[in-house]
Amino acid sequence: MHLNTSIALCLLAGAVSQASPTPQKRASITLPTSASTDITEAVEQLAHIASYAQDTWNTTLAGTNSKRKRGTCNIGNVSVRKEWNALSNVEKKAYTDAVVCLQSKEAQTPTSLIPGVRSRFDDWVGAHINQTREIHYTGIFLAWHRYFTWEYERALQNECNYTGTQPYWDWTQTAITGLENSSMLDGSEYSMSGNGAYVANRSSTVVLGDSNGVDEIIAPAGTGGGCVTSGPFANMTVNLGPVSLIVPGNSTESNGDGLEYNPRCLKRDLTTEINRRYANATSVVDTLIKDNVDQFQMTMQGMPDSGELGIHGGGHFAMGGDPARDLYISPGEPLFFLHHAMIDRVWWMYQSFNIEANTAAEGISGTATWLNEPASANTTLETMLNLGYAAGESIAMSELMSTIDGPFCYAYE
Repeated sequence: MHLNTSIALCLLAGAVSQASPTPQKRASITLPTSASTDITEAVEQLAHIASYAQDTWNTTLAGTNSKRKRGTCNIGNVSVRKEWNALSNVEKKAYTDAVVCLQSKEAQTPTSLIPGVRSRFDDWVGAHINQTREIHYTGIFLAWHRYFTWEYERALQNECNYTGTQPYWDWTQTAITGLENSSMLDGSEYSMSGNGAYVANRSSTVVLGDSNGVDEIIAPAGTGGGCVTSGPFANMTVNLGPVSLIVPGNSTESNGDGLEYNPRCLKRDLTTEINRRYANATSVVDTLIKDNVDQFQMTMQGMPDSGELGIHGGGHFAMGGDPARDLYISPGEPLFFLHHAMIDRVWWMYQSFNIEANTAAEGISGTATWLNEPASANTTLETMLNLGYAAGESIAMSELMSTIDGPFCYAYE
């Protein structure tokens, strides 16, 4: 039986206190040879993997490992990120209040660098715009977004008095219920707001793929398309972009490099069909069972010329609208951070299969340029990352490979 994380942590702490401090070799997980196409079975496969990941990371936390860089993260102080639906209404409201707070604070990015920034929230959007071609289909994709999401979580906590952790959006749940039927997107005060207003007389399809590094994919346009009119973000203003905004039909919209001030409403175009096709339980399991980290992260992002968006593209494009369907400015959509917490959770699960290797040099694949064009140096543990004016200092890849090491001390349930 799978235990609640807090209970599991307590039990592990008690068990380990009676054990030898020498790290014990953990039994390896028996992965399925293929992801089941039956969604019910795939959900069970994924639950088994998630349970294994929790147990493995908790055992690592509770033990003594001389190879860990710092000993401050332990079984007693690790923070736990939860799925949105596992939060109470009070916790949900506290999170969205903190996001609205961040949107009301002054930007730290100089307008001489990014003229359009108007809020602290925009600092994250600007950093992502300026580095988009360096942080997708490169060796730092996973680690950069892990650091990015963690610093955002810290800003909510340190600058807006948020006492919780960054929640994640489990796409495998909304692939079953439908996005419009999810409590996360029902437009209530305890949601992440709802769909955009319905826009009539437009193309019923959208052509995806070019900006995501894969071949063209024709998908439904969505069920909204207009401004978000309910919930915590009903009055939200998007200030930056677009750079390469995919809109219904076969076209994109752009405002140059996206760095100028261009205020407009937050728009959504929820597309359950994209969620169900590219970010369901089968898709997640299929990503997790890849033989090596290169195959894992390429499957996640959408293998070029495969006709697949991957779970990364599937989540982004399922949100629809502006800014979600613009890879450059996508952090301007508050759902971005729940989406990337789930991306990080999938990586966290993958790393649990062999923590020692997957948090070391063997856990890195890729170069400094998008799909290695032009050819560039391999990413290594010494490669330095930065978040521009969003937050933090430049930091080495080696510090970002484990969620319980370096600056981090968190896990998932």
